[in-house]
Amino acid sequence: MTGTSGALAEPTLAQLTTMRVGGPAERVITADSRESLVLHALDLWRLDDPWLLLGGGSNTIVSDEGFPGTVLLARNTGIELVSEARSDGRVRLRVQAGHHWDHLVAFTVERGWAGLEALSGIPGLAGAAPMQNIGAYGAELADVLHSIEFLDADTHEVVRLGAAELELSYRSSVLKQGREGVVLSIDVVLDADAGGLSSPVRYGQLAERLGAQLGDRVPLRELRDTVLALRRSKAMVLDEADHDSWSAGSFFTNPIVTESFARTLPTDAPRYVVDEGETPPTVIALEDLQRGAALPQPRKASPRTVKLSAAWLIEHSGITRGFRLPGSGAAISSKHTLAITNRGGASAADVAELARFVVQRVQQEFGVILVPEPRVYGLEIRPEAHGRISSAAGEHLYSQQSKLRECAQCGRAGAAACVVYCEPRACRAQNRPIALRQ
Repeated sequence: MTGTSGALAEPTLAQLTTMRVGGPAERVITADSRESLVLHALDLWRLDDPWLLLGGGSNTIVSDEGFPGTVLLARNTGIELVSEARSDGRVRLRVQAGHHWDHLVAFTVERGWAGLEALSGIPGLAGAAPMQNIGAYGAELADVLHSIEFLDADTHEVVRLGAAELELSYRSSVLKQGREGVVLSIDVVLDADAGGLSSPVRYGQLAERLGAQLGDRVPLRELRDTVLALRRSKAMVLDEADHDSWSAGSFFTNPIVTESFARTLPTDAPRYVVDEGETPPTVIALEDLQRGAALPQPRKASPRTVKLSAAWLIEHSGITRGFRLPGSGAAISSKHTLAITNRGGASAADVAELARFVVQRVQQEFGVILVPEPRVYGLEIRPEAHGRISSAAGEHLYSQQSKLRECAQCGRAGAAACVVYCEPRACRAQNRPIALRQ
């Protein structure tokens, strides 16, 4: 590094990401203050060359060819108390985008402020948290986020966006869906009047480990320590000596499908209702009624949706913990099936090939399309673009455990083909509907 905001000599994305794969960038620039982050971003937009904003690298995978442009590292740190405890006992903190997320959680737990403790151990930096609404063990950023300071790519102006404007949902936000810009800082509101106790426990496995009931509050430190222990048991806390932690965390999001589709799955497949399907209210302004406007027809209720377990689908499609394709340096974690790991010599191509195989197997077995959680550059995960997996072991596993299905709607063989050519609701493969993630 040639200075606090200088360029790194011949960096690779393998050195900058937790998956430890990826080739070089043309250059890497480090922004160690809010001001330099703004200036560098504006300069890069004016140049109109490709560039990539990178935080902790825990949710990003880049091809072996590298990134054909500039990588901008957000390294502005700091926590500011924006408002003291109010009448409702809450405090508001402003956290710079480059601040280590778990250091923030530890900071709040030490002060007895509740709200972030269940998010302990999540890798990465604070600025990335709203991008996909990070969450774990029954909590998510949306529970506590007040607003973000945002450098807008269209206007080149710094604006403050409230949490509602971000449209936070399961592992998603408007930032992930196409609104371009740079998160400079985030504001969170925490409970400073909890008496050293956590927010209510909302996750069954966590409650069981704590010896508590759902809805109970426990000492903040106890909950944080328990979450960290659970994450370590799954290699979800970074550890240089544990190759299971050389990953991008959970590689696939839990699919969200309609309740009717979920009923076609095996009865023991875990599912959790996420949308009660209430009829949205029909609203018309009084002034419009007075002008004689017709009453709008009530909108139909959205179908109830349920969240499935990606890990369960992967395991029950025949992919076990520790599975790898022959000659590959990438493997499914030995501790759980939701992580793809680097066993020490993996390439980005190895990771992508294994990911495609997992997606293909789950499609063939259950008709569900798994969606990658990490940001992926220069790699193709969807198997339709590559055909069947070329690996001999992959072909063997495929042929032994799943026969090609013929779509009753279009006659094409294989669930993947059906998804491409048929309407999801109409298509049937062996009388099983094909579901696209909502």
